[in-house]
Formats: sequence, C-alpha cells, structure tokens
Amino acid sequence: MEIKIKYFTDKIEPLRYIAGKSDWIDLRAAEEIEMQAGEFRLIPLGVAMQLPEGYEAHVVPRSSTFKHFGIIQTNSMGIIDETYCGDNDQWFFPAYALRDTVIHVNDRICQFRIMAHQPAFSFAVTEHLENPDRGGHGSTGKA
Repeated sequence: MEIKIKYFTDKIEPLRYIAGKSDWIDLRAAEEIEMQAGEFRLIPLGVAMQLPEGYEAHVVPRSSTFKHFGIIQTNSMGIIDETYCGDNDQWFFPAYALRDTVIHVNDRICQFRIMAHQPAFSFAVTEHLENPDRGGHGSTGKA
C-alpha cells in the first residue's frame, strides 16, 4: 500500500517504517518549541498525508515522550481520517506541558499507525450476557 506524503520542512528526517521492530511510525517536531508548565501548544509535525479511502491514522505519544519532554497529549489519542488530506492539512501534536520544556526540531515526540475504519455493526439489547464475571474494573490477574 502506498501513501502520498507532503513535507512542510526539510529539517525533519523522512518517515520510515522499521520492519521487525514495530508497526508504529515515529513523528517528529517540525519546529523548535519552548513551553512553560501549564501551557498548551499544537506542535507541528511537518507532514500531511493522503491516506487510502477507508483508513485513518491513530496518533499517540511515544513511551518516552513524558519522561524526556514533560508533555502529555491533550486528547489522549488523535484520529486523523482520510478526509484530512489537503495541501495545507499539516498534522499536529496537541501538547500540554507539565513542566518547563524545550522540544527541538526533529525530536521524536509521537507515533502513528494506519488502521482500517471500524466495520459497521448493530447492538442487540439483552438482560443477561450469559458469561462469567471477571471481578470488576481493574481486576485482571488479581485473586
């Protein structure tokens, strides 16, 4: 499958898929960003893409993003669908700083994967699910 990509800067490394390591692809800050604790910013990622019809990108922080930069993604997970594909539809990372921080151009701050849209289904209302209970929220692996 091929995805058309537009770069808004030549200062970030080109996207690449690392076979055998992960099926997530890292995204990088396209600008130098200074943030103070409590500040919100849309961090430009320097790319726009034309995803195939029926697909969307799921964007989340890298596991080291908070440790290195002290930022969290404000919407927990970003969803970019195939209609966000115009010439100026640059991708952004919505960040909230929990401490003062500096993010440099080309720093890897988030990652994405391409997923097919959820198939259509319907809900069937029932009084009982006829399955054993697991023990409540947060109970996996607890005796």
